[in-house]
Amino acid sequence: MIFDAIEYAARAHREHFRKGTNIPYIIHPISVAKILIEYDCAEEVVIAGLLHDTVEDTEVTLEDIRSSFGEKVARLVEAASEPDKSDTWENRKRHTIDYLKTASIDALLLACADKLDNIRSIKEDYERFGESVWKRFRRAKDSQHWYYSALAEIFMSRAEGEPGATLFRQFYYEVQQVFPKR
Repeated sequence: MIFDAIEYAARAHREHFRKGTNIPYIIHPISVAKILIEYDCAEEVVIAGLLHDTVEDTEVTLEDIRSSFGEKVARLVEAASEPDKSDTWENRKRHTIDYLKTASIDALLLACADKLDNIRSIKEDYERFGESVWKRFRRAKDSQHWYYSALAEIFMSRAEGEPGATLFRQFYYEVQQVFPKR
């Protein structure tokens, strides 16, 4: 099923690129899945990692996911998708933060792996391009700092047992690297 999900996601994200780069978008969901595999997450969580942006960013629907990969994967993809892309950035991020406070552990693992890959990409690009990296985002560095710090706090507050605790600590560490305490 993982290989089917890789092919499915690759087709869905065909000709998409990471924000402000020439990197094929499929690299991101594959990286998210890799993180989830490394932390011994269940197969459905890994599959959801591969598909987590398909409903939000492509023509794929939740029903498509449900019929191809099952109810649990569809629920996790839905949990990882912003409900209203037309809403403001701040409202969408607040929604994510509020949702994660009570989300299932599988939804938390998926969200953390997604955000971990994002913050690692930001860190790498920051090391290469400096402050100009923030220009590719909808909001400035301080807004990104607020969002990633809030996520780190939620993940750390919910870190009980494995694989979550170690994954959540890794995310917290990466956020501190990008946004060191002043």
